[in-house]
Amino acid sequence: MNSTILVAGATGNLGQKICRELLKRNAQVRAIVRSGSNKEIIEALEKDGVDVFEVDWSNQQELISACNGVHCIISAITGLHHVIVDAQLNLLNAAVAASVPRFIPSDFSCDFTLMPKGENRNFDFRKEFQQYLDSLPIKATSIFNGCFADILRYNTPLFNVPEKTIGYYDDKTDWEIDFTTMDNTAEFTAATAMDKSSPRFLRIASFRVSPEMLVDLSEKHKDQKFQLVSMGSMEEFSAFNKMQRATHPEGEQQLYPGWQQAQYLYSMFSIHHPALDNSRYTGINWEAVESYI
Repeated sequence: MNSTILVAGATGNLGQKICRELLKRNAQVRAIVRSGSNKEIIEALEKDGVDVFEVDWSNQQELISACNGVHCIISAITGLHHVIVDAQLNLLNAAVAASVPRFIPSDFSCDFTLMPKGENRNFDFRKEFQQYLDSLPIKATSIFNGCFADILRYNTPLFNVPEKTIGYYDDKTDWEIDFTTMDNTAEFTAATAMDKSSPRFLRIASFRVSPEMLVDLSEKHKDQKFQLVSMGSMEEFSAFNKMQRATHPEGEQQLYPGWQQAQYLYSMFSIHHPALDNSRYTGINWEAVESYI
């Protein structure tokens, strides 16, 4: 009998990709979506063979019904505290009530277990949820993918194409940052959902790249050698982010206010994976940095 995998957040970009990868692995895929979700995406999911449940996330019985008979839940939801903690906790409690054996939380990020509290608000939400997850009788696997590779196309201080600069902090010109494409993240997550023996934490990266490496890549692929620019110290960066957050409290109601974006950049230069689990599953073609430069 094929495994039944439930995907929360299936109408999002990552969620849709995960559903497709699960179907490739012959899983029975069930998705829960909020009432009023994008009808075109729902119809596309159903056409692919996904069984879609429209649920009220505050209705525990509806969530339990959706979880019945499920072998693993993948949460790919995004949002603030009311989503990452409150809504995800409702789903987790429903999973436990329905005797679902495994849960993959929406932890797709850098390894926030290594990040001190207060340095990244969105990571703090995930830490809070992790405490609930680890206190309940359900097996969990968090997948840490570093940064999504698309960030290299956003003209951040790390890789600024218009300015032709590459930023770094302290003396971390050789600091290798973990990047994973959304496709590779979806492939690995689907494989993990089908793996009953998956451990508590898995760490992946399609590629790792440092500011120094980006200089070489810019010369090769942008026809001009970008300039390395010191952005100051990490201590100053942390203090600046905290000041910006205090000065702009309206950002607490925004998913990616300016100071949260800066917190992500701080995280990129603070933590990276000590080892990768890329080889755990076969058949994944890990994408190269050149596709994103």
